Amino acid sequence: MGGNEKNGNKSYWIGVDIGGTKIQATLFGDSFKPLLSERKKTKGQEGKEEGMKRLSEVISIVMKNISQDKVKGIGVGCAGPLNLEDGSIIEAPNLGWKNVPVKKFLEKEFKVQVEISNDVDAGTYGEYKCGSAKKARSVLGIFPGTGIGGGFVYEGKLIRGKNSSCMEIGHLCVMPSGPICGCGQKGCLEAVASRLAIASNIAAAAYRGEAPSILEEAGTDLKKIRSKVIARSIERGEKTVEEIVRRAAAFIGKAAGIAVNLLAPEIILLGGGMISAMPGIFLEEVKSSAEKTVMRSFRDTFKVVTAKLGDDATALGAAAWAKEVIEGKEK
Repeated sequence: MGGNEKNGNKSYWIGVDIGGTKIQATLFGDSFKPLLSERKKTKGQEGKEEGMKRLSEVISIVMKNISQDKVKGIGVGCAGPLNLEDGSIIEAPNLGWKNVPVKKFLEKEFKVQVEISNDVDAGTYGEYKCGSAKKARSVLGIFPGTGIGGGFVYEGKLIRGKNSSCMEIGHLCVMPSGPICGCGQKGCLEAVASRLAIASNIAAAAYRGEAPSILEEAGTDLKKIRSKVIARSIERGEKTVEEIVRRAAAFIGKAAGIAVNLLAPEIILLGGGMISAMPGIFLEEVKSSAEKTVMRSFRDTFKVVTAKLGDDATALGAAAWAKEVIEGKEK
């Protein structure tokens, strides 16, 4: 690490990804190539105080071989509703955390400016900076998982609300008479196309005897019907499972098409574990459905691509966004 410092890095940035299962911190130089990374299990059930302790530990590890005054900023990407004004997590349901003052805690701990962002915003920004959407004028990120998150980058800036993130594409209504969503509305994209919704339909198919490999590998336990299990089922020729995934992907395409009519993104970026497990199906169905949904004049104005940074996207994007915001304030 000392060699990198001598070879011309004038400043360093740290990106942090606070996820349901892991906290990952990564040290970046000026070009945003990862220099050192560390992760620990989140262990959200142990409470937010223990979580903040683990967060401090992973950051300390990636900073250990450089001068603290060379770290210009820390960016943190985290799920859940955030208060961007004071830099706190309002609630992280998967962790059981509420009202966590991340920015205040880290700035006191490390004496460096901190910026927090929604994890999908950060992931989208990371792909814009160094991934599949590099240098695009505008990027719509869609990340289906337990829910479905969205992010939007326009001319190098994240589109966000005054005090909170936005781009809740998972709560666009794509099926007015559809199932009730966790938000209380009917027919949201999340209710019909999240991994949880897909797994629920596949569990029913397995119970009916239409997906024997799913039944053998995961039973009807939704937690065990993971993306790779679903992908293996499709590879084995279980058509009902493929139809369920294709139908969900088409709904994502419909939501993307609605967003194209409103925002005209140059790139529609698909990310997350489910996409990486079944990229072909999602690319095909999202593109086809989006093209059917958009105004005719918009049909050839966008590309659908898959993310390529994987687990590193959120940390990289959080660090890069911190640099954007902090240096912007200094101008």
